[in-house]
Amino acid sequence: MSHTPAYNIRAYIWPVLLAIVIFIISGSQNLATPDFGFQFSEDKIAHFLIFGLVATSILRTPKFNDLSLSSLLIAALITSIYGAFDEFIQSLTPGRSVEFADWLADTFGAFVAVTAYAKWHWYRDLLEWHWPIKCRDAPECCFDDLHN
Repeated sequence: MSHTPAYNIRAYIWPVLLAIVIFIISGSQNLATPDFGFQFSEDKIAHFLIFGLVATSILRTPKFNDLSLSSLLIAALITSIYGAFDEFIQSLTPGRSVEFADWLADTFGAFVAVTAYAKWHWYRDLLEWHWPIKCRDAPECCFDDLHN
């Protein structure tokens, strides 16, 4: 499937935007994490989910969307390296600390996410879902179609 140049450029917006947001947050001195009531560390769960999202967004770019083993590994490794960079940035921020466990959560989240994206069609279909063409101009008219 051939995409337009505009699509190809837009496909890279999400991974870059996520990386920028992570960079800004990593430089923040006072980062509050919400209490979800889990027994596990909310911080590690957040790292797992956010870096899993980064890896998935990299995998969805035209360069890596063939779902080959090398694409899966490269997307996860890029994310893992960025996770290590994130920890380095935190080491330069007063009031923040570096945790090896955070990087492990980043890396594990990346590998789980790319595996889920490659192996579970329902997950990939959910991320690739688009409004039907007739609904893009008037989405309220299509809610009946979704329930049929």
